Amino acid sequence: MVAVARILKATLIIPELDKKSFWLDKSNFSDVFDEEHFIRYLANDVKVEKNLPKELVKAPKSVRYFKSWSGVDYYQNEISPLWEHRQVIRAAKSDSRLANNFLPPDIQKLRCRTFFQALRFAPPIEALGNLLVERMKSFGPYIALHLRYEKDMLAFSGCTYGLSDTESEELAMIRGNTTYWKVKDIDPLEQRSHGHCPLTPKEVGMFLSALGYPSSTPVYIAAGEIYGGESHMVDLQSRFPILMNKEKLASAEELRPFSQYASQMAALDYIVSVESDVFIPSYSGNMARAVAGHRRFHGHRKTISPDRKALVHLFDKVDSGLLDEGKRLSQKIIEMHQKRQGSPRKRKGPVSGTRGSDRFRSEEAFYENPLPDCLCQSNDNSIVNI
Repeated sequence: MVAVARILKATLIIPELDKKSFWLDKSNFSDVFDEEHFIRYLANDVKVEKNLPKELVKAPKSVRYFKSWSGVDYYQNEISPLWEHRQVIRAAKSDSRLANNFLPPDIQKLRCRTFFQALRFAPPIEALGNLLVERMKSFGPYIALHLRYEKDMLAFSGCTYGLSDTESEELAMIRGNTTYWKVKDIDPLEQRSHGHCPLTPKEVGMFLSALGYPSSTPVYIAAGEIYGGESHMVDLQSRFPILMNKEKLASAEELRPFSQYASQMAALDYIVSVESDVFIPSYSGNMARAVAGHRRFHGHRKTISPDRKALVHLFDKVDSGLLDEGKRLSQKIIEMHQKRQGSPRKRKGPVSGTRGSDRFRSEEAFYENPLPDCLCQSNDNSIVNI
């Protein structure tokens, strides 16, 4: 939206955050982010105001659903003419409204500055987040595991592998009753076989062990409340006893200002994840992609992206007795992840054979991999951010 405002030569009003999604979080932008820093940092690029000026509150507005993955031509030719009749344009949706690729360098660099430098968490979140990092590092080099095994994720994706019939029925009921989730009938086994499900806590434990991490490795769980509670964490806990989260690292008093707000709690996890020695997401959702991109920007810190489709087939062989959990499994998993550890590479384009919106959807998101737009190669072949 910052880049779009620049293209449209518009003033940007601080965005309203969604307060009607699954977790019903009432946080405002200023509760999560450092609003003053955001406005000040972008002052030379885009004028940002906290609220719509009083004289424009009652002015006629054009409410538009900007076309997804659009380029500069779309905004200049189809949206800019609206200024002739309106003083305010309201973007009804703000996700994926700008193309990932083939935009002017100054627009791409502005996106970089916005995401990686203008957006900074609110001071209280930054302070506690940094304290959690310090406490986590006291255990030694640590892995941040983004464990997407919360109720909303499992209900939305229809992934019920390893759950009881009662739990599966509850998730199906939630999915059916959530009107803005369009897909209702999902085959959980098909979802899992195609790699569309988050790894279970047990599978993550097998994955980390196969990669060669010893049981003494500290692991930080970046997640909300794990569905099913401790019953689903037993296997992972037995493999990696130093299993920590923000609730274990911070006191109830320290967490109290944030504990009722899912986005603010997630911000704490984000900070600990960005600063970890290794980051591993169990599912490639929005937060996992954002953290991965942030880690690339900070020097391509090690981020291991599990090949979920290949892994579940191996794990199924282990469960059926066709493959032992040992050296052979470890070799296979290490080999298939040699090039999935966050090393420098240019952003991936669309998947071959895809068309229309699916073609854009299949591209690697700009914020997930800012190379080459936010990063440049110096004479000694090292990568530096700009």
